Amino acid sequence: MVNESSLESRTLSVEGLVNARDLGGLRRKNGTLTPRGVFFRSENVDWVTPTGWDQMHEAGTRTIVDLRQAGERAQDTQPRPDWLTTINVDLDGLDNADFWKDFWSNGLVGTAFYFLPHLDAMPERSGVVLSALASAPTGGVLFHCMGGRDRTGLIAMLLLAAIDAEPDAIVDDYLETVRLADLRAATTNRNNAEPKIEELCQTHGTTTEGAFRAALAGLELGALLASAGLSDADNAAIMSWRGKVPTA
Repeated sequence: MVNESSLESRTLSVEGLVNARDLGGLRRKNGTLTPRGVFFRSENVDWVTPTGWDQMHEAGTRTIVDLRQAGERAQDTQPRPDWLTTINVDLDGLDNADFWKDFWSNGLVGTAFYFLPHLDAMPERSGVVLSALASAPTGGVLFHCMGGRDRTGLIAMLLLAAIDAEPDAIVDDYLETVRLADLRAATTNRNNAEPKIEELCQTHGTTTEGAFRAALAGLELGALLASAGLSDADNAAIMSWRGKVPTA
């Protein structure tokens, strides 16, 4: 697993955010590390303060890819700086009612149980996100949902798998959000939902970590990319992390 000092060094220090980090600095299967400053993940950036935006600019971020639904975005209240490009992509696809009836009302939407079924049923949703990440303007790209946990976790899983990050490193990145649960809850004036999510996973014979590990183990990235509708250029950009790592 990734050690604690490595996780700390990947933290994106932005005032207003507590669950923001660089996807760089994680061990790859070939012994190298994922490149820094390319992709970042976080919770809702509407919580970023003016000072936080300055910090984000200093870190190299220039584009936000927002994975939330239109109704969630409509609740935003804070202005954003002129230097920032924002790309809105609704990852969920709630109009696919047949899919969501098996995951939404029973709480499984808050777990990795829905990851592989979502990728199978609606690969184009993730494809649009990956295309946005691949073709964003020059600079670092940060993607987020509301809590930065599951929609964000799904896309982070795809990006890290694309450049052969070690499975334990991918799992640990997902679990870092779980470990931050008390802090995330405190900043949004909500209760920590992780104990209930863990209990739900256990009723299905696994754990929060186990559900994510199963999703990662079952991911067929090549098949997903083939069905997701990416252009050749976007596909190459994802597999190379926007040209930062060599590809075969």
